[in-house]
Amino acid sequence: MTTKTQQQITPELRKWIVEQAQAGHPAEAVLRSMMASGWDNDVAVEAMESTLREHLNAQAVQQGLAPAVPVPEPKLDESPLYIDAGDRKVYVVQNQYNPRVVVFGGVLSDDECDKLIALAKPRMARSLTVATKTGGEEVNEDRTSNGMFFQRGENELVTRIEARLAKLVNWPVENGEGLQVLHYRPGAEYKPHYDYFDPNEPGTPTILKRGGQRVGTIVIYLAEPEKGGGTTFPDAHLEVYPKRGHAVFFSYERAHPSTKTLHGGAPVLAGEKWIATKWMRERRFE
Repeated sequence: MTTKTQQQITPELRKWIVEQAQAGHPAEAVLRSMMASGWDNDVAVEAMESTLREHLNAQAVQQGLAPAVPVPEPKLDESPLYIDAGDRKVYVVQNQYNPRVVVFGGVLSDDECDKLIALAKPRMARSLTVATKTGGEEVNEDRTSNGMFFQRGENELVTRIEARLAKLVNWPVENGEGLQVLHYRPGAEYKPHYDYFDPNEPGTPTILKRGGQRVGTIVIYLAEPEKGGGTTFPDAHLEVYPKRGHAVFFSYERAHPSTKTLHGGAPVLAGEKWIATKWMRERRFE
């Protein structure tokens, strides 16, 4: 049998993969065909992912979009059940490539969730969103939670969590915005939106001066509502349930809907939801 080290991803193979995608064949069928022809599973997956990513990027550039930029990415090449987050092992619940969404279990302990909520409670206020017209902040009727921001490295707990998240998704701590804690009571929600900054808005150049474009998001669930409150991805027909201590990560390599990262916080129907959100920038966030 041909070994992985002997197999090469050739231009001919890449061309064939693109042709299969253009013909409408699902990725699973293409992978099965490759493996039936003797390709190692890991090589086949790598060839599929890299080829289609390059093909989509080339198409996007031809259509006038900005080229894709590097984004945070967990080390999941060998499909591990657990991943090293530095001071803690985190397990992988779900891994999806289009859109790029990973659900992690056990990112925070119950004690860490409780302590983060306790530290945040005295500082909670009506949540704001970035005002893309001006580069400032504003109240938005689409977001009906209360929230607050910790400064990066503000205390020992925040520092520990930030280091863990950076290790988890392979992105520098200094490229992260401050950790935000949000509280959703019954009826509160955040309607579907994108986390990247719209390049066409007049306030975006001002926003980008502080660290470039947002390229990734981690939402950590600190307390579970009794009903509702999931993180929804309408373009992917996906909903992540708010399990305490779990987190959902997603990245977006360009500021465009083609990333399929439209997402929202579904209304809480009973109980209360607490989350912590970490946004990651291209460069050091000041």
